[in-house]
Amino acid sequence: MSSDTTVLIVEDDKWLAEQHARVISGAGYKSVVATNAIDAMHIIDKNLPDIMVLDVLLTGSTVFTLLHEMQSYADTGSIPVILCTNLASELSLSDLSSYGVKQIIDKTIMLPEDLVTAIRRQLL
Repeated sequence: MSSDTTVLIVEDDKWLAEQHARVISGAGYKSVVATNAIDAMHIIDKNLPDIMVLDVLLTGSTVFTLLHEMQSYADTGSIPVILCTNLASELSLSDLSSYGVKQIIDKTIMLPEDLVTAIRRQLL
């Protein structure tokens, strides 16, 4: 683990975003939170994260617009993505892998450490 590793969390539920950030920071990573896709793109433009944890349903849009935009650029298209969503049972990792999605976590049954485990697995 490295404090130089930045995890961008895109989650519109403020409480849950804070919990994710607390758990991720507690594991030794730097966490940055965006509550929507537009804010996420601004953050990405300023400082490319090492990995992203994204909710699918965001206020005003879904995360797929952001993922599609990221795939348009070589630097952002290579960022590993973990989806953390209530829609996990409706999504297919094989369908989303072209968007950089490496893992899908079901928000309804996850434990806080599941997020850190997923991040560590993708950063190996």
